Amino acid sequence: MPETAPRKVTLQNENVVYEVRHSDEATQSRIDVDLHGVRVVLPEDSTTVPEELLKENAVWVLEKKQKYDAYREQIPDREFEEGERFPYLGEQYKIVVEQRSSSQVIENEFRLAKHHVEQTSIKRAVETLYRREARELFEKRANHFADEIGVEYDKIEVRNQRTKWGSCSTTGTLGLNWRLMMAPPEVVDYIVIHELAHLQEQNHTNEFWSLVAEYDSEYEEHAHWLDANSTQLVFSESDL
Repeated sequence: MPETAPRKVTLQNENVVYEVRHSDEATQSRIDVDLHGVRVVLPEDSTTVPEELLKENAVWVLEKKQKYDAYREQIPDREFEEGERFPYLGEQYKIVVEQRSSSQVIENEFRLAKHHVEQTSIKRAVETLYRREARELFEKRANHFADEIGVEYDKIEVRNQRTKWGSCSTTGTLGLNWRLMMAPPEVVDYIVIHELAHLQEQNHTNEFWSLVAEYDSEYEEHAHWLDANSTQLVFSESDL
């Protein structure tokens, strides 16, 4: 999808930077607004004037842009330095780099093996530790609640999806986002219960939510926590 150099347009007295992309897959002109900015996507043979399209949709574009700008401002500015604190199951854990055989989570600290940091980086070492701890916790909680609910899942895949915290395939694979390890334990449990419930009820029906509520009576509060605090669970720019 070829794209042009960034352009500028004034929408209701606000300067907006945007890109233009031509796509042989696009069937009609459209405007995309997300965390990465404003884009006008045009079919290869389109005669649409990008600036005019943006001006015609100025209110919508500015509302979307302001929403994503505000979201970006809330994202933590992580430096990935020794002594920095990162959220871990709802608490703040400090990064410590020391001589040790392997990295561990001990006493409210990410104890990183110095040789691992030197071979990669603090960022990579912390993410590796999060992922390892995530797999252990996810399997433990999934096994617990699967027994409680009376369902069987096939396997767990630890993922890093930008917009999803969890998923459940028709074959019984649970996909769980490792960044949930930054959230409180009860929020982790909510997502695990939510995905396991799909093994009994595929859609979000009344029966589905009743099943979730049976094992997490405060699921609405936990879902709201995720919505309200999703920016705090951003690990790095690659998550956006």
